[in-house]
Amino acid sequence: MANRTDPTAKNIRGTNPQNLVEKILRSKIYQHTYWKEQCFGLTAETLVDKAMELDHLGGTYGGNRKPTPFMCLVMKMLQIQPEKDIVVEFIKNEDYKYVRVLGAFYLRLTGTDIDVYRYLEPLYNDYRKLRQKLTDGKFSLTHMDEVIDELLTKDYSCDIAMPRIKKRWTLETLAALEPRKSVLEDDFEEEEEREENEQLDGLDNGADERDHYHERSPARERDRDRDRDRDRDRRRDSHRHRDRDYDRDYDKDYDRERGRGRERDRDRDRDRYRLRDERDYGHDREREREREGRERERRDRDRGRRRSHSRSRSRSRDRKRHAHSSSPKRRGDGAEEPKKKKKKEKKERKDDGTDHPDPEIAEANKLRASLGLKPLK
Repeated sequence: MANRTDPTAKNIRGTNPQNLVEKILRSKIYQHTYWKEQCFGLTAETLVDKAMELDHLGGTYGGNRKPTPFMCLVMKMLQIQPEKDIVVEFIKNEDYKYVRVLGAFYLRLTGTDIDVYRYLEPLYNDYRKLRQKLTDGKFSLTHMDEVIDELLTKDYSCDIAMPRIKKRWTLETLAALEPRKSVLEDDFEEEEEREENEQLDGLDNGADERDHYHERSPARERDRDRDRDRDRDRRRDSHRHRDRDYDRDYDKDYDRERGRGRERDRDRDRDRYRLRDERDYGHDREREREREGRERERRDRDRGRRRSHSRSRSRSRDRKRHAHSSSPKRRGDGAEEPKKKKKKEKKERKDDGTDHPDPEIAEANKLRASLGLKPLK
């Protein structure tokens, strides 16, 4: 019964108010000691006392993700659903800054779009320091305006998903919300008027009487006042629609960056294809050179074989001619000399390696013999 929502509470955004907190975080809050001891039986009146005791804000921390007292009080407000006037008083409280943050956080979860902008935007002028507990259990320093900006612009805050709200310029277009007026707008207008007056005084001092009279004519004064009012209105509109221009510029920058990313991807693909084509072209050229080298070697080898064959045929013809030309008598008289010559020639052929059975090696030995090198075996 202690964890159930008040029966008189209304649904927020079509669901139970406690369902705005994720189930895991909700179960951790129910099991926490602070929830069981300090938040039991709290009402809208007694909740203020507990809120005044807060000294930091945050979501969950530590290895087991313990919830902070701030988150337990937010859960208690979702459970009892205090009235809107009480929440507004929380936000308007200037003495206790953590009470103000608690009311602003609860209104951001449960309030309408118009109420969120109407009650939270004035808190941009609050620059007081706040202690925030990080996920590792350490504390960091932040400010009230930073927390409010996080509630209005971010999707997550204190480990809770913020409900979606409309853009401010959309509500201004629908006439549901007045344009936001900056606190410094009056100071800007006074500064601009002072600069314009100084410029006009400088022009008046440097002009002659005729130009001075012409410049100070009633018609000229009316035109100058009309231009001054028009410039002031234009500057005021630019200040009012700053958020809208920021969103549009952000969308344009996003589209531009996405287009640049696509161009970079196309260039990268083009370079990749070009490198691959160049690599394939290089491989083709290498294969072509290897094929040409093999064909050249084959032609040289065939040419060597033909030369060796023709040389052997010419030698056989010379032997036959010498045999026919020599007579038996002379062959008998000088029998020892041809034998010596044959042995000498055979020894020389064996030494230079030109009579090798492989015609390629014989051709190479012949070339090496002409260069004075040793023959190949």
